Amino acid sequence: MEQVWLKRYADIATTIDEGRTDTVVDLLDNAVRAFGDKPAFHCLFTNLRYREVDRLSRDFAAWLQSHLGLEKGDRVAVMMPNLLAFPVIAFGLIRAGLVQVNVNPMYTPRELAHQLNDAGCKAVVVFNGVSQTLAQVIDDTPVEHVIGVALDDLNGMQGPNPPMAESLRERATPLRLAVLAGRKLAFTAPRIERDDPIFLQYTGGTTGPSKGAVLSHRNLVANVAMMDAFLGDLLEDGKDVIVTALPLYHIFALMVNFLLYFKAGALNVLIPNARDLPAVVREWSKWRVTAFTGVNTLFAGLMHTPGFAEQDFSGMKLCMGGGAPMQKAISERWKAITGCAIREGYGLSETSPVVTATPAHLDHVNGTIGLPLPSTDLSIRDDDGQEVTFGEPGELCVKGPQVMSGYWNRPDANAEVFTEDGYFRTGDIATVDADGLFRIVDRKKDMILVSGFNVFPNEVEDTLAALEGVLESACVGVPDEKTGEAVKVVIVKSDPALTEERVVEHCRGRLTAYKVPRIVLFTDQLPKSTVGKILRRSLREGQ
Repeated sequence: MEQVWLKRYADIATTIDEGRTDTVVDLLDNAVRAFGDKPAFHCLFTNLRYREVDRLSRDFAAWLQSHLGLEKGDRVAVMMPNLLAFPVIAFGLIRAGLVQVNVNPMYTPRELAHQLNDAGCKAVVVFNGVSQTLAQVIDDTPVEHVIGVALDDLNGMQGPNPPMAESLRERATPLRLAVLAGRKLAFTAPRIERDDPIFLQYTGGTTGPSKGAVLSHRNLVANVAMMDAFLGDLLEDGKDVIVTALPLYHIFALMVNFLLYFKAGALNVLIPNARDLPAVVREWSKWRVTAFTGVNTLFAGLMHTPGFAEQDFSGMKLCMGGGAPMQKAISERWKAITGCAIREGYGLSETSPVVTATPAHLDHVNGTIGLPLPSTDLSIRDDDGQEVTFGEPGELCVKGPQVMSGYWNRPDANAEVFTEDGYFRTGDIATVDADGLFRIVDRKKDMILVSGFNVFPNEVEDTLAALEGVLESACVGVPDEKTGEAVKVVIVKSDPALTEERVVEHCRGRLTAYKVPRIVLFTDQLPKSTVGKILRRSLREGQ
């Protein structure tokens, strides 16, 4: 492909200068020097300034190092929603040279135990409200220390506060006490190298059970620099207000909302529970928001929430969508309401995460994931590993400084996902045109085979999104004696009068016959991840 996308770069540098900032610790220190007295985070009626994040994270790091005796490279799990404590905890771990293992607070005991054991976590920082899950498995894990996070930590808010699980109370240290004690303790900053791990980001990956993608300081700093270059004037140092409804334990919000916007001196408005959409709208109404990130379901949900359309969108400069391809109908409605197009990006946990995005100087291009970031090389390959021609679908493969070194203690999986010439196999089917614009067709494993023809669920779902009365939908393949597989859709209605016949009629006018759903079901809700991605796997497994 000879990197045809570079002709669309305009004045953007084709490569990043990886030497500008060595580690995420440097990123933190530079931001504090530049924006010290400015508010950095807001949550539950309280601001935390850049200088306060610096001081509190130093105190927490001192306590971890001097009191608990944790050493550089030890793994510490963090299991909590978006609260003011999160940035303090994260930067404290980073300062101490520890490896943060991000944990979904909605995990089941089995999922949590797997992650704690696989990562070999010595300590867990856990929100009290989900500590009962930890209590059920902690004795079967290597965890030695528990730090409990309360809803009102660092914000002085007094109100209902979930307690720590009873069986953990004697062995758990409240975060506020750890930080207070750390203020009196010495802290010796360890020597942190660019290739030292900073996060273990667990993911289903492209094969097998959940694995920890080893992300280094180099990976994260590179991805921040790439996005900084691509967004250009859409980022304004010290002036942005970003609403973070996506969970910070997810790599998209962790890199873009947290690290990138911290570097830029933004005020980050943290949303503890993005499923409470009326609460999100109420919080949004307090600010002149300039940036927002989300996934299809979050954008759609907000647009259906009373009061959202009446917000002041005059400051909006950047809306970024990720996690799954943006549906055209949702994107168009969002722009009509907010005046700001959704710039679609693409990435994975294994790539820290952003691989492609739409640069600031290009208008929104519907249906694409934009261009590869600086210093990023992409290759689309067939099942034999050969590069395909323009417009032909194949597996998207990535090489760049944001790509992980590998999965934690999984040489077998690494051998499967890296090509002989060093590209990471994403498991996503993509195409690229002669202008270098990439499109994601679908997940390789989600593709449906009907009588030998490929059906990509994204195309069917995108078609349904344009049908009045469809709030959201999911498309999966089900076994069929005649055709191998048949197309099935599960729909959440926004109009009770919507019928199966109307759905099929709509699809027949827009899709080739073999792509038209054979089975149409209606439901009250679709299974989703905590980020809001629809879980097709759960629908397939329920067949």
